[in-house]
Amino acid sequence: MTRNILAAVDDMFFASKIRATAEALGVSITFHRQLDGLVNAAVEQSPALIIVDLHNEKLNAIELGRELKAKEGGKTIPLLGFFSHVQTELQRAALEAGYDQVIPRSVFSRDLAKILAG
Repeated sequence: MTRNILAAVDDMFFASKIRATAEALGVSITFHRQLDGLVNAAVEQSPALIIVDLHNEKLNAIELGRELKAKEGGKTIPLLGFFSHVQTELQRAALEAGYDQVIPRSVFSRDLAKILAG
């Protein structure tokens, strides 16, 4: 069975890097641009992981964490956010909103294959 991952990443560099790594690993990845669409897909599909760029300008990443973790089907889905290491307030807000793991972009880039493979 293919590992299914959802992502909310609007940075084209990171999105293409994630997509290429997922393809190389045989991992299914679907990108979402809207909060409601991502939350609904997560509850319906129960993915292995949701990856969120906390700097995503197309959706409110903190609200995403709150909404997902408030849903019965979303509470157990692992939620990983990545951020610019200098914005520790954003890291703290994401953890308070329900993110399971929040890591700097550099760590995300370095460990991408391991993160996607599970």
